[in-house]
Amino acid sequence: MGKNKHLSTKQQNRNMPVLKAREIQKSFADKMVFSNLQFDIFQQDRIGLVGLNGTGKTTLANILFGSIQADTGIIERMKEPFRIGYLHQSADYYVSDFQDFNNSLDEEILHQASKLGLANIQEWKQERLGSLSGGERLKLSLAKVWSSKPDMLILDEPTNHLDLQGIEWLINEISKFSGPVLMISHDRHFLDEAAQKIFELQNGNLSIYIGNYTSYREQKEKNYEAQLHQYNVQQRDIERIENQMANLKKWSEKAHRESTKGASPSENRQMGFKEYHRVKAKKMDQQVKSKMKRLQQELEKNKVEKPDEEARVHFQFDASGKRGKRIIEAKDLSKIFDDRVLFKESHFYIKHGEKIGILGRNGAGKTTFIRMLLNDIPASGGELWKSASLKIAYLSQDVSDLPLEKNAMEALNLTDRETIFRARTLLANLGLNGAKLRQLIEQLSMGERIRIKLTDMLLKDYDVLILDEPTNHLDLPSREQFEKTLKDFTGTLIIISHDLYFLEQLSNGLLVFEKNKIIRYEMGLKEFRANSKKSQSGNNADARKQQIMVIDNRIAAILGELSLHSPEDRKYAELDQEFKELLKEKKKLLQ
Repeated sequence: MGKNKHLSTKQQNRNMPVLKAREIQKSFADKMVFSNLQFDIFQQDRIGLVGLNGTGKTTLANILFGSIQADTGIIERMKEPFRIGYLHQSADYYVSDFQDFNNSLDEEILHQASKLGLANIQEWKQERLGSLSGGERLKLSLAKVWSSKPDMLILDEPTNHLDLQGIEWLINEISKFSGPVLMISHDRHFLDEAAQKIFELQNGNLSIYIGNYTSYREQKEKNYEAQLHQYNVQQRDIERIENQMANLKKWSEKAHRESTKGASPSENRQMGFKEYHRVKAKKMDQQVKSKMKRLQQELEKNKVEKPDEEARVHFQFDASGKRGKRIIEAKDLSKIFDDRVLFKESHFYIKHGEKIGILGRNGAGKTTFIRMLLNDIPASGGELWKSASLKIAYLSQDVSDLPLEKNAMEALNLTDRETIFRARTLLANLGLNGAKLRQLIEQLSMGERIRIKLTDMLLKDYDVLILDEPTNHLDLPSREQFEKTLKDFTGTLIIISHDLYFLEQLSNGLLVFEKNKIIRYEMGLKEFRANSKKSQSGNNADARKQQIMVIDNRIAAILGELSLHSPEDRKYAELDQEFKELLKEKKKLLQ
């Protein structure tokens, strides 16, 4: 009985929230970010926090973390101290911390970093730490957050810059983490795999959906359709009642006219003509007032607002030039830095109109290859041929080349009125309104700066678009519309992205950096990943068969040796013990 009571209490504790937020409100200057937010976070919660850029996701995360204060409201933690591990969204990822990183390493950081593919970081020199790639900085930050043993995790865009290995590690670690996890992300694959609840910030309000990202989208669409149906039904009822009131008003006006209309004395005496119409007009006036009152009461009680349509972001690309065959070709291509081989003996091609995804671990040479395509650095060996007439546009993940002291229109450096008008339209479609266009670029967020660079590309005609992490800092509606547009782009796409969903939707061919080579695969990412899993499963099966064969051979040898000894011999006991252990090992392999 006592044991059951203990279990019941333990179960009850698991159902208690570890953090409560009540009536949270925050504004900056005269702009209200959100108000009256109320929610609970439980021990096992895996929450994806989504919303358009600028809706206050990072602000809410900072309030929960305690780095900024809400204007009003209460954050209540169920235990103290309550440690939150916070991975900030930042292009620097604690770069200042890394300068003295190898003086403060502990075993746990090394362990976590090695699982992310960063080996022997304790031996890295200061120069190496000072020139880390975005992916390496993010991985070290993740290792530091995880090694701090937090009670809760807040991860702001954690998959930006992560390779496939890093993303899979992160999803797995989140599933094993004992406390709640709040994830701000625009990565749909990551949210589908890691989140079990979605918090959506929209128009200053918070809505909560149970399930992953796909489930949230389905629920949101159903809610939209249901609310739109109820709104349309209500609008028809309002229109019907308003038509009835309009008719009553017409009849009332006619009755008022008749009540004052002159007639012969005999008619007026015989019919009480004027009095009759006065009574009739008064009665109709009362009916109009009554219907108006009932309509207002109904709207106050059960008014259905028209649901907000989701933000529509419109992109438009044109590809100029004649359609050709091969526009890029590599023959025995290699790139070597000092004694480090990035890739060698690589043969592949890219045709006009193809959508090529580039895959590989951080540091495999993906960005180096792009720089070779752009003539920034030479090949170490072999040939990288490009059609002489190609017009190539490159969208990098680095937006630091924008002039910070200029506004968006000045940075685009446009002169003719037609192009300026088109630029304003594109920027508005991308969510940059007139007020944002007047702000200096240094005052804009990373996502807003990306939009300016995208607009510059949209205004020009290109044969090839090279997109290096193009969805970083783009919110979900922008990513989805961007995908739809890129599917219709008639030129060639070369895409580096850790957004697996984005790559699955777009790629019809792959260049994979593996085993120090660039290998072309005639398939999209979805098929490639499925084949890789089959191959891995087959390799594991082959390895098991090989282990079982070795065990069987040893068992046969032991049985032969046992026949040469009597049970009293010491050697017999040793062989018998080994025999039993081999049987156990074989049983495990056969399971």
